[in-house]
Amino acid sequence: MAIDLSWQVPGDAGNLLSINAWRFEGDGSGPRVHLQAGVHADEIAGMLVLHHLLPRLQRCQQQGRLKGCVTLVPQANPFGIGQFRQGKLLGRFHEASGQNFNRAFDHSLAMERPASNLAQWQKSLVQLAADADLVLDLHTDDEALPYLYIHRSFWPEQGLALAAALQVDVVIVWEDGGDGSFEETLINHAAPQLAATVELRGQADVSDALAQQDADGLWAWLCINGVVDEVAAISEWQGDAVDMGCMETVLAPRAGVLVFEKSLGDQVEEGERFARIIGRPGDPDTEVTLHAAQTGRLVTRHRERLVAQGAVVAKFTGTRLSDSYSGGVLDP
Repeated sequence: MAIDLSWQVPGDAGNLLSINAWRFEGDGSGPRVHLQAGVHADEIAGMLVLHHLLPRLQRCQQQGRLKGCVTLVPQANPFGIGQFRQGKLLGRFHEASGQNFNRAFDHSLAMERPASNLAQWQKSLVQLAADADLVLDLHTDDEALPYLYIHRSFWPEQGLALAAALQVDVVIVWEDGGDGSFEETLINHAAPQLAATVELRGQADVSDALAQQDADGLWAWLCINGVVDEVAAISEWQGDAVDMGCMETVLAPRAGVLVFEKSLGDQVEEGERFARIIGRPGDPDTEVTLHAAQTGRLVTRHRERLVAQGAVVAKFTGTRLSDSYSGGVLDP
């Protein structure tokens, strides 16, 4: 049977918030794995993937085929999941402090006694994963192809099998972080053999069919890493690996109605138009056209079609260092 590792942290109003977690112990001959979803609470797809994976792990354990140890945290963020405002879930930032939920984990870990309830939650989440050999943090983008975000030390040796198992379209390789994300904090303070962020498409891509497809990919990855006593075959990976500095992030030069002229995955040539923004509908003089800074594939798109000035409109792969890249993380 799975070990219930659920715990509670104080909420912003003093109420107790619960985080559900389960650990499946194998015979000890395989690696230790930590899988979590929903650190950004408005990114739902990974929650459903782990919901599909949990009974499969339970059956595997009962059949004596589980070699490693697997910890699942299907809904990791109890703060953000309750931040509904006028029918919309605002789960990326902590409403009380304005902090991005996936930032400053390193500061929380450094505190002997966390200074806030949010820091207490972050520290407990990192400590739960600290002894794992393999760690995956499941996220989604606005609208996106499936992609991995992975540190250079793990690519391609440890990461290639994961990319192939999940059949992601793009792998973004990063080196300099500094934002204290969950993944970066584990890399800096623990000793995982692999820690990566998996972007499961876009926020609206939540269905049983997609979740089962992704759960199957994760299962194959567990098998080939010796966590499960089962033979799994994975297809050769056909995607693109891109250094983070070569990614092109396009910001909205003005607010207005956003109209895309290219679809996700499309190849766009340098200088080619891919979208336009209409500042004041009815006034053609307020329309601006957006062009690709270099040749590459359209990886992400802004989900809302009324965009604010300065918002991320799209991200593209590239083959040279982006003129707009100044180091650090890909997103704000």
